[in-house]
Amino acid sequence: MVDQKFGELKRVLSFRHVVFFGLAFMAPQTLFATYGIAAVESKGMIATGYALALLVMLFTAYSYAQLVKAYPSAGAAYTFTQKAINPYLGFIVGWVILLDYMLSPMISALLLGIALSAYFPAIPISVWIILFITVITFVNIRGIKFAANFNTYIFLLQLLMFILFFIFSIKYLVNGNGAGTLFSLMPFFDQNVELLAVIAIVPILCFTFLGFDAVTALSEETKNPTQSLPKAIYTIPLIGGTLYIAASYFLQMVSPNMEAITHPDSAYLEIAFSIGGIFLNSAFVATAIMAGFASAVASGSSASRILYAMGRENILPKKVFGYVSPKYHTPVYNLLIVAVVAMSALFINLATATTFITFGAFFAFIFVNLSVVSHYFIKKGVRTFKGMIQYLIIPLMGAVLVFGLWLNLGLNALILGGSWVILGFLYLLNHTKIFKQPPPEIFEKENEISR
Repeated sequence: MVDQKFGELKRVLSFRHVVFFGLAFMAPQTLFATYGIAAVESKGMIATGYALALLVMLFTAYSYAQLVKAYPSAGAAYTFTQKAINPYLGFIVGWVILLDYMLSPMISALLLGIALSAYFPAIPISVWIILFITVITFVNIRGIKFAANFNTYIFLLQLLMFILFFIFSIKYLVNGNGAGTLFSLMPFFDQNVELLAVIAIVPILCFTFLGFDAVTALSEETKNPTQSLPKAIYTIPLIGGTLYIAASYFLQMVSPNMEAITHPDSAYLEIAFSIGGIFLNSAFVATAIMAGFASAVASGSSASRILYAMGRENILPKKVFGYVSPKYHTPVYNLLIVAVVAMSALFINLATATTFITFGAFFAFIFVNLSVVSHYFIKKGVRTFKGMIQYLIIPLMGAVLVFGLWLNLGLNALILGGSWVILGFLYLLNHTKIFKQPPPEIFEKENEISR
């Protein structure tokens, strides 16, 4: 039972809240910021790259949807692996996925600081970073529904930005500029571009899909989670993927010459200016800043819930990590810890943080897919022909695809991420007295689901 002096998480989120929360985590406008780098590395066919990334993510989304029906707990991937495979392995997966959730607010803070420093060079970047982290922490502490509504409005602003971009792009192409036509297979197939070059950028593109997984950490705050969350887990990447494919199509159509991209990091701003002038350029910057707020709020909320799940069962000190504010019904101490970690934006570089996040996400995705096999096919014995497809073939394909992307992250990513895994393993050894005692079992919420 929950300690009576602590508060409890409350079921206040609807299906709509969860979908917008996940989309806010994804921050779809990230597509524009990563476009130039991806376009240069692949020499085009970004739309195909996003289609492949969506396919890979849908396999894993399928596994998340199956497992959230069985384990609707705030622990997400941590809970799934602990219950379905092994409690020790579950801790390691939870430890690693924290890299994804806890460093995401830091990346948002760093990107916002860089953008605003360019516009206001007299103000130090540290001021923007501290102000940003203060605001997102306040929003998250106020309550999950407050945070969800905040993210809903910001996502709608991003959606409006996409619509404006589509309108300006169509006008630009109709007037004979860029590729000079609205319809072309060039963004999807170019005989001068090797398929391997496109596949090589898929791990980078998968980074922009992270968010569908994070909403499973909100299981204990979602109304009727066993029905709402599986639908949301599919809806989030499908909406995001559609926006990504459509936007990357138009980006390449209005600027078909990949060789002309001289500054990959700011290529999208150059394209925006060429098709919509200072208005569209400024709108891009303003919306990107707001998207950073929404993404940081969503990732901070998810990280705090993973920490809460670990603290509630005393794998991490319960008095701190298992505490929920009786007033706001949010894990306040965890949110403050996430804020402190986000302050690392003052000294850590973007490449290192991105490496940690992608490593953590892919590592967790592999074991979430394997957890479906373990829970349904092995433990539950669902081995009919249909069961073999649902609970063996599909999740194994998901695990293999993600494992391939994980290996392609590069040696630096594997070394940095592997070091974090080793640190977590040493902590687990100490906590369990070298495996002489099992880690505490996850708090049972399955039988307390509100219908």
